[in-house]
Amino acid sequence: MPYPLQVRTEPKGRPAARLFVDVAPVAGRCRAAAVLGAALALMIATPAALRAPAHGGQSVAAKPAPPALSSPAFAPTSARELGHALGWEVASRSWPELRQAAGQAGALAAEARPRGAPPDPASLPGPTPGPPRQGLRLAAVFGTDHRVPLPARFKAVEDKIGLLFNLRTHTVCTAFCVDKDIIATAGHCLHRTAGERPPQLGDFWFGRDYDTVRDFARIAGYASGAAAQHVMSGAMSLSIRPPIDAAKDWALVRLTRPVCSKGGLPLSVLTIDDIIKEAEARRVFHVSYHRDFTPWKLAYSRACGVARNFAGVEWGAIARDFAKPSALILHTCATGGASSGSPLLLETPTGPAVIGINIGTYVQSKVVMQAGRVTQRLKADTIANTAVSSEVFAEKLETFRQATILGSAAQIRELQARLAQRGLFAGKVNGIYDAELRSAIEAHERAEGLPETGLATAALLERLER
Repeated sequence: MPYPLQVRTEPKGRPAARLFVDVAPVAGRCRAAAVLGAALALMIATPAALRAPAHGGQSVAAKPAPPALSSPAFAPTSARELGHALGWEVASRSWPELRQAAGQAGALAAEARPRGAPPDPASLPGPTPGPPRQGLRLAAVFGTDHRVPLPARFKAVEDKIGLLFNLRTHTVCTAFCVDKDIIATAGHCLHRTAGERPPQLGDFWFGRDYDTVRDFARIAGYASGAAAQHVMSGAMSLSIRPPIDAAKDWALVRLTRPVCSKGGLPLSVLTIDDIIKEAEARRVFHVSYHRDFTPWKLAYSRACGVARNFAGVEWGAIARDFAKPSALILHTCATGGASSGSPLLLETPTGPAVIGINIGTYVQSKVVMQAGRVTQRLKADTIANTAVSSEVFAEKLETFRQATILGSAAQIRELQARLAQRGLFAGKVNGIYDAELRSAIEAHERAEGLPETGLATAALLERLER
């Protein structure tokens, strides 16, 4: 799913022009100038969902329940949840009739299985036929599509990767284990981007080894509305204007239980020059779920290229679009919807290690302008896929592992009050961990010369009480 990025460009010394991909007009005064733009298409899968009819509740018949409805993992808790999982389009029945039909189907489906299991995203239909809308890249493949089913020799990798999904917001990403109860993924899968309404973190499920094991867990604290403080991320709101915050597009998530029984994938911190050398030696590869590749089975993209310069585009021009370009890995592993959050891997003597988290596709677009108006849209060029280097979050993981997170609203209220006393927190003392509280914690950590984590921990509260 693409998100709009406002992009600066400087064609041949003329004033910078800006472009909102997909949603906003170009602003600028260049005459008949070719304006270059860029976009990062985020690889979140957005399955078709049940939605209310626009005019009186009439359209065409709902799709029948797919075979996956009989899966033991499927236990809908509401008619709407069932509709989401079935991927029904509202059709030829009124909305109340459809809800009644969904409720009856849900009751039948739940008769022979225990409650409490998550809905089943495998029952969602594939992508809607037809051309994607402008800016959307269902798959980013460079040259020949080398994706194949994950080879058996990577069984240890398969055991440590899973689906991160939220049927209420209709999104699916990939995530991978980094500890027995901690997973890593792309930050935008959880928080979205600046200007977008963030989802409720308590609505997310993680299903490890989704194709075979399907070991499910929620985000820790979800039951008490405290899931947010159990997520450590680069940012809770990613900037969509250059310089783009792509290097902050990562997240670490603590789960309700240790579903990663096989342990986590190790992280390897390398310089970009070393990563490029490893790619030239054909030791860099990618493993992910993809919307367009046998849902939901892991795909293996072998011998990925990594570079700074690409055909017709030099690194200097690319780097201007990003806040911390040194933390980005531009690669040519084939990706598709739902690959956001997947690991970019390196073959090492001791086994595969994570060198980055895949986040999206970097696209440059061109328009022709006359008298400040767009007169022609030219074909967009897909430059490369992007990943955030593990150097950004490797040390954060160790901090997160050791942190004792405040779990109750009373503790969070106490933390808010203490920070307010120091003039660092101006929000409501309501027991809710949010972006404002996180910023206050980070401000305190900076003032004390501590590493910035933004985490609401027992150690932090103890320091503030002294």
